[in-house]
Amino acid sequence: MNFYLGMWIFLIGIIGGLMIGVALVHKTAVRPLRNKIREVEENKRSQSSIYGRITEQYAPFMKAYPFNPHKFRFIGEPIDGIQFEDDKIIFIEFKARGGTLTHRQKMIKQMVQTNKIGWYEFILEE
Repeated sequence: MNFYLGMWIFLIGIIGGLMIGVALVHKTAVRPLRNKIREVEENKRSQSSIYGRITEQYAPFMKAYPFNPHKFRFIGEPIDGIQFEDDKIIFIEFKARGGTLTHRQKMIKQMVQTNKIGWYEFILEE
């Protein structure tokens, strides 16, 4: 057998072996770690969401809340609640630091700011 042909076969074998080794390491070590990271991130998001929903329930009773908490009514979606003052009604959305309004909440805020608010009385017929 030719020396150079033997070297080429040896090099191709080494490269193929390395590729198979990398694939096996990826399959046995990297992929499970990525899946674990994804699972931890999902749990963190879920816990943040649960914490947010719990906090929304108690936020009106915090010392820093500027209104009478007994005049607050929790809604939950798409806004957290409504504050009924003697001279006005205020839509309230609680956000933690870094929290942003959803697209729907931005639309509601814009409707409030442009006075697109109405009243409808639905009378039940017996």
